[in-house]
Amino acid sequence: LVCVPCVSVVVVLKLLVVTVATKETDGFKRFFRSAKHLNYTVKVLGEGEKWKSGDYMSAPGGGQKVRLLKAALEEMTDGDKIILFIDSYDVVFASGPKELLKKFQQARHKVVFSSESLIWPDRHLEDKHPHVVEGNRFLGSGGFIGYLPNIKEMVSDWTGEDNDSDQLFFTKIYIDPVKRVRCKSTNITLDSKCRLFQNLHGALDEVVLKFEDGRVRARNVLYDTLPVVIHGNGPTKLQINYLGNYIPNTWTFEMGCTVCHKDLHPLAALESEYPLVAIGIFIQQPTPFVGVFFERLLKLQYPKHRLKLFISNQVTGEHWIHQDHGSLYQEVKLVGPEEEMDPPASRNLGVDMCRKDKHCDYFFLLDIDVVLENENTLQILIQQNLPIVAPMITRVGRLWSNFWGALSADGYYARSEDYVDIVQGRRVGVWNVPYVSSVFLVKASLLRAELSDYELFTSTLLDPDMAYCHNVRSKVIFMYVTNMQTFGRILSTENYQMSHLHNDLWQIFENPVDWQKRYIHENYTLIMKDKLIETPCPDVYWFPIFSDVACDHIVEEMEHFGRWSGGNTTDARIQGGYENVPTIDIHMNQINFEKEWQKFLLEYIAPITEKMYPGYYTKAQFELAFVVRYKPDEQPSLRPHHDASTFTINVALNQVGRDYQGGGCRFLRYDCSVDAPRKGWTLLHPGRLTHYHEGLPTTAGVRYIAVSFVDP
Repeated sequence: LVCVPCVSVVVVLKLLVVTVATKETDGFKRFFRSAKHLNYTVKVLGEGEKWKSGDYMSAPGGGQKVRLLKAALEEMTDGDKIILFIDSYDVVFASGPKELLKKFQQARHKVVFSSESLIWPDRHLEDKHPHVVEGNRFLGSGGFIGYLPNIKEMVSDWTGEDNDSDQLFFTKIYIDPVKRVRCKSTNITLDSKCRLFQNLHGALDEVVLKFEDGRVRARNVLYDTLPVVIHGNGPTKLQINYLGNYIPNTWTFEMGCTVCHKDLHPLAALESEYPLVAIGIFIQQPTPFVGVFFERLLKLQYPKHRLKLFISNQVTGEHWIHQDHGSLYQEVKLVGPEEEMDPPASRNLGVDMCRKDKHCDYFFLLDIDVVLENENTLQILIQQNLPIVAPMITRVGRLWSNFWGALSADGYYARSEDYVDIVQGRRVGVWNVPYVSSVFLVKASLLRAELSDYELFTSTLLDPDMAYCHNVRSKVIFMYVTNMQTFGRILSTENYQMSHLHNDLWQIFENPVDWQKRYIHENYTLIMKDKLIETPCPDVYWFPIFSDVACDHIVEEMEHFGRWSGGNTTDARIQGGYENVPTIDIHMNQINFEKEWQKFLLEYIAPITEKMYPGYYTKAQFELAFVVRYKPDEQPSLRPHHDASTFTINVALNQVGRDYQGGGCRFLRYDCSVDAPRKGWTLLHPGRLTHYHEGLPTTAGVRYIAVSFVDP
């Protein structure tokens, strides 16, 4: 009786993976992780030896690999052994030895080479290649599998130099009809339909990720095959990330989740043992919500005494971090606009601060337009224990993100097959990518070794981030982005103006999410759900609308503008009949805020109006929107009147009892008053006919309200 499973085990044990790696690069570590995870036995040749065979961007080389392989095979004697010889810096395994051997045996040849659709390095040999009915026609030397005796004989004739072409050597054997047909090592054939090997050069459009049964595989859709070995050869060496999940830290994947590698950084339980991180903050252009940025930075769940800040601000008049906050960090270094430092120089200087500090463990680059809402971001990134890793952030409502999935032929952006799925969270994991920007973490050990060049961000042709990523790729160092958690977003800065006191008030169109978080009351979203609407008088509704910051900024903006209309003014607005009662006021259009105010009415007032007054729908058109100031010695009250509106909103902008005494609104028809206005809360009431009202006297201090007559 023959135990079939036992036979399979024996066959697998006879498989030996042989590769050449003179240096332990990120690519090799990735290859070795995939091999170990899938239980391959690997023999590494050339460790510590100087590489003399060129690279993928230079003239043909690779002869050193053949020399090392020939020498290693001479020491092997087991005739039944099967040798898989592959590159390692740009290769990963997609499946295990059992599937590989099964497909090799089905090929019914002694030696099987990977195949390519493009001929290299000598295109003049094209006509000498055998024609195939279907599939790739040309040999690729980055991967082949065969029985030990046959491979031994195949490489026995090698007498070339280390910088000679291995691919040309094997190609000449393959196209020689005598060697191909009559010799012992005949049976050389190509894996034309990529059942065993998938070379990506010239085939990127043919390969997609196939998610199925909780796992993911690369599929060649042209030949409907599932390759076992994925090889990012030629120009795709640095773009193998096109295959997305084949680049993360491990090679077993579940739907919507990457099972991360076990080599995580063990963040210490004691704060004193946390890695020291230098955070480089860069303000290169006028940016909204800078104050919020630094408030959010304080909320990072990381010991402040283990953080150093390098803040480069090149915007005149911009304020950075409050002195009280700065004292919380181990060190804060500020570089202001007076230094006249360009973006590459400021980034180089920030990185060098960490590089020169022997105690610095990580450099965390953080641009000012990054909204980092995940308070555990720094811990999450450090625990990944990767050379360079970025948290994925996007621009709200767009596919714009802080990473590229692929590169074009000239080194600029190209959309990878899985980019949209990653950005939209349909595929979740830790991804090897060719470009990151805006926010990423770098190991300081890299900065002192492979990335010791001071001018990492400097280029005459590329912007700073592109220059940096180009330099990183040229060192064959991997960059990663993780979307396994939600981290935050990128602000839009294109139309940010600096002409106001509180410029962020004007960001309701460009950055609506951040505008709402800053200026809309924290309980606004609970109004409908928890019925957080009061009815102090008939058909008068009272609910929270503005945050304290919004109230303060609106008041300060009006006082900064300063041109308050007088109570007895002959202003054209009053002469035109828009106001039948004069007030001390400044209108929204006077500060160029009318478009933003209407957007506010549409987004936040209209839904509640339509809920409270069923059957009424508003376009939030208004003739009048203004801020009124009441003072005992200026204009303390407002006599009874009807508003020239379908409905009116009246928002209290400061706090009764603290900022002023008295005030409020009385509806005469109902003999009902709201005499204790709450800061940030609005009264919503009909304007014409029914709700005849007056402004009650302000007896001390200064009272501010924002009023809008909406019609229809």
